[in-house]
Amino acid sequence: MWIAITREVSPVLGDCELSYVPREAIDVARARTQHRDYQRTLETLGCRLLTLPAEAGLPDSVFVEDVAIVLDEVAVLTRPGASSRRAEVASVAEVLRRYRPVLAIDAPGTLDGGDVLRVGRTLYVGESARSNAEGIAQLRELLAGHGYTVLGVPTRGCLHLKSAVTQLDNGTVLLQPAWVDRQRFAGFRVIEVDPAEPHAANVLRIGDALVMPANFPRTRQRLADAGLDVTTVDVSELQKAEGAVTCCSLVFRVEA
Repeated sequence: MWIAITREVSPVLGDCELSYVPREAIDVARARTQHRDYQRTLETLGCRLLTLPAEAGLPDSVFVEDVAIVLDEVAVLTRPGASSRRAEVASVAEVLRRYRPVLAIDAPGTLDGGDVLRVGRTLYVGESARSNAEGIAQLRELLAGHGYTVLGVPTRGCLHLKSAVTQLDNGTVLLQPAWVDRQRFAGFRVIEVDPAEPHAANVLRIGDALVMPANFPRTRQRLADAGLDVTTVDVSELQKAEGAVTCCSLVFRVEA
C-alpha cells in the first residue's frame, strides 16, 4: 500500500522563501483548491492520504518533501537549509515514527528532501544552496549500513536537484540540462525538458504512474512520444512559491 503524507496550505503561503523565481501575489484560496485536487489525484493513483493541518506560522510547510527522506528501511529527518523551515520537521517526524525507524541530520549539516533523488539503491543528492557538504556526508554515513550509495550532484540556477531531474521509470530520467550536467545520468535514457518549459523536470512517480504540472504541455508530449502516460494537475499557485509536484507529498510503501 502507498502512503502519502501531505500538509494543508498555510494561510501565509505568500511569505514563502524564494530563491530563483520572482515574487508574485499568491491566491491562497486557489492554492488550497489546487492542493485538494493534487491530493485527490494521489488518492486516485492508490495512495492513502495522511494529511497534517495547516501551520499558520510556517509559510512553506505545504512542501513536506523537504523535511524527510523515506526509504524502505528507515526515514531520515532533514535539517532544511532555510532556517525558517526547521520547525516543520517535528510534526512530520511524529507521523513517520509510526512506519519507520527515524534517523536525523544534525547541525552544521543542512539537507532538503527536494535535493534527494532516489533511484534504486542510489541516492543522488543536489549540492545546492539548501544542502551542504556536511549534510550529504551525514546522509552517506547514516545509510551506509543499509546498502545505499549517496552521490553528490552539483546543481546550478535552481532550488533543488529535483527541480532539474526526476525519474520516469527504472531506466529513464527527465532532465533540465541548464541546471544539471547530463553526463551525471549517462547510464539512463535521458529525456530533456522542452526549452520553452524550463521548470518542467519535476515529475512525481508513484509506482508506474507519473504526475506533472498541467502547464508544461510540450514536455508532456515528449513523455507521451516516449511511451509514458502522465496525469497532470494544476499547481500554478504553488509554483509561485517555488513548489511543484514532488514537493507536496512524502510517498512511500507499507505492508497492507
